[in-house]
Amino acid sequence: MVKTNPGRFFEDYHVGQVIAHAVPRTLSGGERALYHALYPARHALYSSDAFAQSCGLPAAPMDDLIAFHTVFGKTVPDISLNAIANLGYAEGRWHRPVWPGDTLRSESEVIGLKENSNGKSGVVWVRTRGLNQRGELVMDYVRWVMVRKRDAAAPAPETVVPVLADSVAPNDLVLPEGLDFTDYDFTLAGDPHRWGDYAVGEIIDHVDGVTVEEAEHMLATRLWQNTAKVHFDATVREDGRRLIYGGHVISLARTLSFNGLANAQMIVGLNAGAHANPCFAGDTVRAWSQVLDKAETAAPGVGALRLRLVAVKSGGVPGALRGEDGKYLPDVLLDLDYWALIPI
Repeated sequence: MVKTNPGRFFEDYHVGQVIAHAVPRTLSGGERALYHALYPARHALYSSDAFAQSCGLPAAPMDDLIAFHTVFGKTVPDISLNAIANLGYAEGRWHRPVWPGDTLRSESEVIGLKENSNGKSGVVWVRTRGLNQRGELVMDYVRWVMVRKRDAAAPAPETVVPVLADSVAPNDLVLPEGLDFTDYDFTLAGDPHRWGDYAVGEIIDHVDGVTVEEAEHMLATRLWQNTAKVHFDATVREDGRRLIYGGHVISLARTLSFNGLANAQMIVGLNAGAHANPCFAGDTVRAWSQVLDKAETAAPGVGALRLRLVAVKSGGVPGALRGEDGKYLPDVLLDLDYWALIPI
């Protein structure tokens, strides 16, 4: 009897299928320390209990992307072990903070399927939910993945392409209970700029760069228990190179955005996202952001910015995203559209 898991292939999915992902994960200060060392993250709300308490929270929560990476990593053995590419994200929301000691688990529902014209692969859409030890929803998001077929002769399923919102409406954003920025300390946060200082359409060059090393991306991907073969096994790709986990690029870009957006403290919505081109060890990642929208919230002193975060390899120009053909420029690694909370 075969006891190993080869992973699911395209023909193994059907719309309405619900997959409970294995191995819950209890998070601690260790994950926070490693996250801050790897990227290195330094937003004040996640770095200091005292700062978080001055903003109405009981302590510093775990970084939002720690929750994302943990929830995402649980899904890989069932959703993307045999993936060719992770194509995009939509309709993501963070519903409550994650605190040290919380245990996260994931479940996904297949909401769409479409076989590719070559008959060798297809696109699978799933809605993933991250739950804590009390069964409370921590975050949810939709992602779609191109997955290999086991048998190219297997019949194609009925095509179902889900209709997804262009963005999360500001009224649908969930704000952490008690959050209050009326006594926000801009000096300790490291940036004087507040909600009113940003204009829709404004482009911010985050200036700094980080060269990706083989050791750190391998450590990060293991930390999040992401088992996708393309990140570890150099024999999987014809070029013999290990692909950098897209979430690693997301966290690098988010950390680089501190220079210019240090007060964009909490990520609460994920509107869209695309990994435009592959990233490999040795690439130097830089980032720029564009303000897409602004909204007020019901929390005292708290506003929301809708931001496009773009990660590029060296040579990428702030504001340059697509060529005349409408395709992403070759230097663009990531195009991420998200909502963040910032003091008014």
